[in-house]
Amino acid sequence: MIEEILKLKKEKKVIILAHNYQIPEIQDIADFVGDSLELAKKASEIKDAKIIVFCGVKFMAETAKILSPEKKVLLPDLDAGCPLADMAKYQDVLEMKNKYPDAWIVSYVNTNADVKSITDVCCTSANAEKVVRNVPVKRIIFLPDKNLCWYVKQKVPEKEIICWEGYCFVHRKFNVDELKKAREKYPTAEIIVHPECDPDVQKLADGIYSTSGMIKRAKESNSKIFIIGTEEGLLHRLKKENPDKEFYSLGTGKICPNMKKITIEKLYQSLKEEKYEINLSYDIIEKAKKSLERMLEYI
Repeated sequence: MIEEILKLKKEKKVIILAHNYQIPEIQDIADFVGDSLELAKKASEIKDAKIIVFCGVKFMAETAKILSPEKKVLLPDLDAGCPLADMAKYQDVLEMKNKYPDAWIVSYVNTNADVKSITDVCCTSANAEKVVRNVPVKRIIFLPDKNLCWYVKQKVPEKEIICWEGYCFVHRKFNVDELKKAREKYPTAEIIVHPECDPDVQKLADGIYSTSGMIKRAKESNSKIFIIGTEEGLLHRLKKENPDKEFYSLGTGKICPNMKKITIEKLYQSLKEEKYEINLSYDIIEKAKKSLERMLEYI
């Protein structure tokens, strides 16, 4: 199947993108591995590709379509959704926007395309602080992750930030007891966690980073042992890129079942039959693109 995938990829001018949380086999066969926005931007820069196969969850494939509307975007499993993204519904966000007309909606990239279309500016976990600090308003409605919102509030106290009540159920599984035990077991280790983790976990960690931030930190740090507080799929890439260092999950490995739905077989079928295409209306694409483009103005 891997041989067939490589053959089809060449024939059909396909680029395969894989998120950091994908299974190792998918990461290893992908053209690029990264976080959702890094991948979507990478896809828009590659001019000779006609098809993008996005190995991630649905909002990520939608983001790739928004930034590359002329390309066919495939998601190998349509059931690979994101419960966090689904916690911010279009109508609810619209009501909140009407309730606070002077506020800007700042949406984490982990939102569905229709919500991005009514968003003033998007952000990632890596640049959320910078975006919020630089937008030209004092009041912000931040969605959908309340833990990332808490993190931003600590960094930008001068702004009024209203947090949406969404959360990532995977990152919320990391807890203080696990962190304390990890500290006892590996006293020289550097403990780094994702800002989607609960505030109590963030407070006790050595650093708070996005997945791309964790990869950068692991390369630059003099530490030889790292405890990682994010979905366990990232450990594959960390170990691969830093063979001289040790990486362990904070407590038991936390798995996102949606991220693990895409297999080599599903990737092969998607490529072969060009199935599960992401289709968005012109109106949604144009409006959502503005929120993504505006983000670049504020970072």
